[in-house]
Amino acid sequence: MTSFLDPFIAFVSAHAWLAYLTLFLAALLEAVPVVGSVVPGSTIILALSALVPGGELKLQWVLLAAALGAVLGDGSAYLIGHRQQREILDAWPLANYPRVVEQSESFFNRFGTWAVFFARFVPPIRAFVPVTAGALGMAPARFYAINIPAILLWAPAHVLPGVLAVSALHEYAGLPHHEHVGKHIWMLSVVGVAIIAGLAIWTIHRRHGGGVAAAKPRG
Repeated sequence: MTSFLDPFIAFVSAHAWLAYLTLFLAALLEAVPVVGSVVPGSTIILALSALVPGGELKLQWVLLAAALGAVLGDGSAYLIGHRQQREILDAWPLANYPRVVEQSESFFNRFGTWAVFFARFVPPIRAFVPVTAGALGMAPARFYAINIPAILLWAPAHVLPGVLAVSALHEYAGLPHHEHVGKHIWMLSVVGVAIIAGLAIWTIHRRHGGGVAAAKPRG
């Protein structure tokens, strides 16, 4: 992964528009059912956020690109589910992933409105809950009232760890800028994603007494 990140980061640091487009697409594709389960969107976002301290990217545009991609991705998935109702859950490609669809339904039925909020922070459920919310008849106003605030928290939660970690390395460890930072980003990304997922799961346990087990695969 680092062998890919080094030249990729060096390239996008010289082409900021491509970095912002990549951030947008990474956030959007994470919300696409099935695709979002395999696209490492969180890792890409964390990696590119490491370019902010060196000045290659601007923090406000990184946050905006990630948030807009997530809003469009979640919103599109929800509208497709809302239009086709339960038929979408039994159609291709979701029909090929009955276990994950079942997890998503269980997650939604267990937490109701809050499932839309929590799912933003819990892959791979994140890619299935919006379409499930639409398919199960959640009202549009209710969906967006929960989804948009969740995204406004999710974007900085994914961007700021990379920014702060690399800023600290520059400040206290004397780490050079982007040409040498790539080899450190994979580790920072893994740690950042683990912290975000851990906090989300801990919050769910606190609020619902461990009900997240309903969203786990059945053995």
